[in-house]
Amino acid sequence: MNILWKDKKRPIFGLPLSFTTYQLLEEKLLIDIGLIFKRQEEVRLYRIMDITLRQNILQRIFGVGTIHCSSADQSTPDFDIKDIKKPYEVKEMLSRIVEEERNKKMVSTSEFFG
Repeated sequence: MNILWKDKKRPIFGLPLSFTTYQLLEEKLLIDIGLIFKRQEEVRLYRIMDITLRQNILQRIFGVGTIHCSSADQSTPDFDIKDIKKPYEVKEMLSRIVEEERNKKMVSTSEFFG
C-alpha cells in the first residue's frame, strides 16, 4: 500500500521530538506509539465519522495542529493526530480520502448507528 502522508508528533516548538508516528495509507491510518513498548493503532478510513481540527495559540505559532477523529471502530472510537505540520492540508486530505473510501465501500455514517 502506498503511503499518502507521514509525519511525527511535534510536541516541542514544532520539532519531531517524539516516538509517535502517523501514516496515512490508501485504506487506513496507522498510529505507531512508543520506543521500548511499541503499540500500533490501525483505523480503517471508511469507519471515520467526524474530523475536527484543533489549534491553540502555541500550535499556530509553530505551524502545527491536532486533528481529532471520531470513528465507528470499537477499539479506537476517538483518537487524535497530535501536533502535526500543515494540519489544514492534512485534514482536507483525510476528509477527501475518507469520503472516497466510503463511496468505494458504499457505506454511509447512518450504517454505524444501526
